[in-house]
Amino acid sequence: MFEVEIYGRVRRAVRVEGKSQRAVAREFGLSRETVRKMLQYAVPPGYQRQRPIKRPKLARGWASSTPF
Repeated sequence: MFEVEIYGRVRRAVRVEGKSQRAVAREFGLSRETVRKMLQYAVPPGYQRQRPIKRPKLARGWASSTPF
């Protein structure tokens, strides 16, 4: 995941300084696709789960009643 600082530097290089996306990708060591996506968002999009976490199906009292 890239930091917000990198997003800002990439966006500034393309939008303000007028560099090409290819030149910026080469300068920062990123793929052109990554630079293109960085230009779409002002800040990195957050991670969101597609589905809720699967919880274990053990009974609640089972773990506390083991003789270990």
